[in-house]
Amino acid sequence: MSSRKVSFMFPHQPTDPETIVPYGRLTEEIGAARLWLGQSLRIESHPAVAYLAGTGCRISIGMAVGLIVLRHPYDAALQARSLARLMRRPVAIGYGAAYPQYVTQLRGEPYAKPAAIVGEFIDVARRLARNEHVRHRGEHFTVDAALPPMDCPPVEIGAGVLRPAMARVTGRCGDLAMTWLTPLKYIEDVVMPAVAQGAAGVQPPPRIVSVVHAAVARPGRSANLLAQYGSISHLSAPHYTDMLRKAGLDVDASDPVSGARELVQAGVYVYGDPDHIAAEIAKYHDLGVDEVVVNPSSVNNMYGQEECMRDLREIFAAVRARGGSDGGVADTRVVVPVG
Repeated sequence: MSSRKVSFMFPHQPTDPETIVPYGRLTEEIGAARLWLGQSLRIESHPAVAYLAGTGCRISIGMAVGLIVLRHPYDAALQARSLARLMRRPVAIGYGAAYPQYVTQLRGEPYAKPAAIVGEFIDVARRLARNEHVRHRGEHFTVDAALPPMDCPPVEIGAGVLRPAMARVTGRCGDLAMTWLTPLKYIEDVVMPAVAQGAAGVQPPPRIVSVVHAAVARPGRSANLLAQYGSISHLSAPHYTDMLRKAGLDVDASDPVSGARELVQAGVYVYGDPDHIAAEIAKYHDLGVDEVVVNPSSVNNMYGQEECMRDLREIFAAVRARGGSDGGVADTRVVVPVG
């Protein structure tokens, strides 16, 4: 049975490490299970979190979606395990292949088989992070190495999943499968069965982590405009709009404005009072999603940090009032054995 964790997403790519500190403190204040960061190309996410640890704020951290084109799986394991040791708390990281155009800029061509390379990457990285000596000769990576032994809190490594192929690979190779802008029915009918299929005979199905974009309804706010501010790049991406169309939404990458309206109408972008948002979060848990990550980036983008944090405080108060969160996941006593 899944737990009922509720976390939230740091809402931007930092250019000043101090900006992450209030959100780290907020994580503790409101009882969020974890603070998640996306891949930052400004101050990179791993040193940003290390800075937060240096301030004395030690909380459970998640990162998603990290881009495999930026690192080797050995480095991914090293970075994740380092953060777990610095934070003294569990770390969860979901990786992805990145947009084909970006991959082409860095390596000259896109990945021919994105799901295959992500699966290979997370398989190697998660075993290294568990202090295993990995002997792997694959299509994309060759590794015969181990990290130096070190006790640390648990590290989870998985992948962002949109479509069945990536879900199956993650089921076979990952600790977590992370969805983004994904309708509930699609999670139930497509993602979860594919994850279970990949895991069958190999391991228990990885836990499901779902990012849910949300904003509290207030005078002067527009749900449609907020959805645009929070998701315009995803709504312009063919692989996201393909997933949303298969989930029954009328979206097209050429018209992200209409796509944002569809997100609101379908409840994928959750807008309403805090009780309504808490009730929608509960639907994910009831489906079997282990952790819901509230993404307040659209409010931050339009109205700034104060309003963003105000939304988060009210949403988490409503979640607590429903008894719908297991709270934090930290346990400094749990370590990965070095033997």
